[in-house]
Amino acid sequence: MPTHSRRDLLRFAAVSAAGAALTRADVARPIEVRVTAGSKRFAREQPLQWTPAAGESGGAVVLDPDSHFQEILGFGAAFTDAACWMFNQLAPEAREKLFHDLFDPAEMDFSVCRTCIGASDYSRNVYSYDEGPPDPDLTRFSIEHDREYILPMLRLGRKMNADLFLLASPWSPPGWMKPNGSMLGGSMRKKSLDAYSRYFVKFLRGYEAEGVRVDAVTSQNEVDTDQDGRMPACLWGQEYEMEFVAAHLGPRLRIERLPAKIWILDHNYSLWGRAICELDDPDVRQHVDGIAWHGYVGTPDAMTRVHEAHPDKHAYWTEGGPAWDDPGYRTEWAKWSETFTGVLRNWARCIIGWNLALDEKGRPNIGPFNCGGLVTIDSQTKEITRSGQYWAFAHYSRAIRRGARRFESRGELKGISHVAFANPDGSAALVLTNTGEEQRAPLRMAGLTTTVVLPADSVTTLTWK
Repeated sequence: MPTHSRRDLLRFAAVSAAGAALTRADVARPIEVRVTAGSKRFAREQPLQWTPAAGESGGAVVLDPDSHFQEILGFGAAFTDAACWMFNQLAPEAREKLFHDLFDPAEMDFSVCRTCIGASDYSRNVYSYDEGPPDPDLTRFSIEHDREYILPMLRLGRKMNADLFLLASPWSPPGWMKPNGSMLGGSMRKKSLDAYSRYFVKFLRGYEAEGVRVDAVTSQNEVDTDQDGRMPACLWGQEYEMEFVAAHLGPRLRIERLPAKIWILDHNYSLWGRAICELDDPDVRQHVDGIAWHGYVGTPDAMTRVHEAHPDKHAYWTEGGPAWDDPGYRTEWAKWSETFTGVLRNWARCIIGWNLALDEKGRPNIGPFNCGGLVTIDSQTKEITRSGQYWAFAHYSRAIRRGARRFESRGELKGISHVAFANPDGSAALVLTNTGEEQRAPLRMAGLTTTVVLPADSVTTLTWK
């Protein structure tokens, strides 16, 4: 059974009280409405009003604030080497303004982000913190590469949002830890596991000394692929990841008194069976806080399967982003919001997009994929363009606070998905995504009702207190 601290119990009690208060909502209080559709971007619309309900609730979205699910950690995207490089190309004033828009709690309030332990495919070059001949004592280890533009961007993010939670993931260990001798593709060498756990400690200590606390790590980005050797990547057999966490990384973080949480897998829904099997081992389970998920293969209900097997372990969604050459790059907010709703309805505590920023051709990029940034920074003009995914995020990160609890929303309306939350301050948020034509959506909550008009291809957020 899960255990909670006194602080957790008090927070849960506050959210439960908020849910009870919602069922006694003051009908005189307005419901704020925000819409993204057509030319509107998170635009304020005429407020709605709760009114006493009569009759049956058929054909409505029915809200039950007393039925709670997971607690929310937050939303954000990745500080890749490429993203940090693009931020570094902006004039200081423009960079400050963009970071204010992205991270300030009064704006997008991005509060959970990811960074890379060494190079990913979205880097300017292939690098680790200890490249060269075998160095099991890590005498060469250095984070000097990151001091130029990665660490300054991470510090600026935390300056804008002191509550920024930072996940760090490796795409590959140093080449000498692998049989192929390269960070490109290949697999992990078992005899390198102990040295690699010390590599993690040096990374965490090095970042800490630079004023950047890392709150969680994954053992490997996408454990089940070597990407055909076309980019920094590394295959990790299930037994290797289990041994690394149980016998090396977990114990070493405890000995070093490093508080970073360990998340396993960092890969697709389709590997849900692997996640369960790893957590079935008590030596692994004792060191693991949760599972990091990607949505490229499989369906999000895989997270619910793992939750049902191990309800004390959390789900975190850690990667996914638009394509720069997709005609819908700027407008596919409904597609992304529908994805986010599915993620959140299956126990995920956070949603982390992929690159925070790239240029107009999805660069810098040393890999084979055509990803775009959450925002695009033009390589010549430095003009900033916001993606459809950015506007989808706005409907969640601006309305759903850390510590919110998802509560039940039921009802099937064609083309409409929905997800609801009770915030710690007693407010509530409901996100409705309409991927079809304009339609009216009746809402019911206890003895109250209202109706919202959902434009075609839209995301609508309702908030009330």
